Amino acid sequence: MSTEKNIRPTRVEMELLEALWSLGQASIRELQESLPPSRQLEYTTIQTVVYRLEQKGAVERVRKIGNAHIFRPLVNRKSVAAVLIDDFLKAFGGEPEPFVAHLVESGKISLKELKALEKIAKEKGLK
Repeated sequence: MSTEKNIRPTRVEMELLEALWSLGQASIRELQESLPPSRQLEYTTIQTVVYRLEQKGAVERVRKIGNAHIFRPLVNRKSVAAVLIDDFLKAFGGEPEPFVAHLVESGKISLKELKALEKIAKEKGLK
């Protein structure tokens, strides 16, 4: 999987990428069946979104079984997250402190997770 593509998926594209990352590879029907009942999308909607992801270089067709094309992701979760997070931070002047402060204040990050981040920072030589 590539880590060099600057893919900026929409919310629906991200949902389907998440499904592909979990499944490894899948047909349109398998993607449809993997979505939670609260988020069921029409077959043709999923097909359109997957074809859009293919045009963006985020997925590729790996084979055909009968009439069904099988797709696999060409990007990984970490590279997509990096692009989206960088874009998000740029929208707020590039400062991560308000973002991290919100995570702490809202309880969306635990002390254990903060300590893990501190360890990563130390490994990177940050002070």
